[in-house]
Amino acid sequence: MSPTPPSPPAPPSTVRAAGTLVCVQGLAAIGFATFLVVVVGAGALGLNVVLAEAAFYALVGAAVVALGVGLLRGRLWARTPAVVVQILLLAVAYSLVASGAALLGVAVGVAVLVVLGLLLSPPTRRWSEDLDQARRR
Repeated sequence: MSPTPPSPPAPPSTVRAAGTLVCVQGLAAIGFATFLVVVVGAGALGLNVVLAEAAFYALVGAAVVALGVGLLRGRLWARTPAVVVQILLLAVAYSLVASGAALLGVAVGVAVLVVLGLLLSPPTRRWSEDLDQARRR
């Protein structure tokens, strides 16, 4: 009988909270894709352009949801891409504020900073370092 490998440590609450918020961000992108098709699809841009843009947002949203689910399940691979997504969303928040949608931009910016804080917090770092050490053994 071969010994069973030790199970990875459970993710701390900071990782699970970040995973939940990242899932919400992905669902927001999917919701925006739906909004584009339903509301803007009848506009002057043409249906093909709107469908292509909606498909892009739906694809990005699905990828972000996958990252959030990865974090919720305690998968180490999801942490770095989730941090990169948050950094990209900081630019989105800035552009929203600069374009006159200050309230939405500030809301996005606060959400991004909360997720970054959770993903870079000491408990999350300790958890990820433990998983990394376990993979090296």
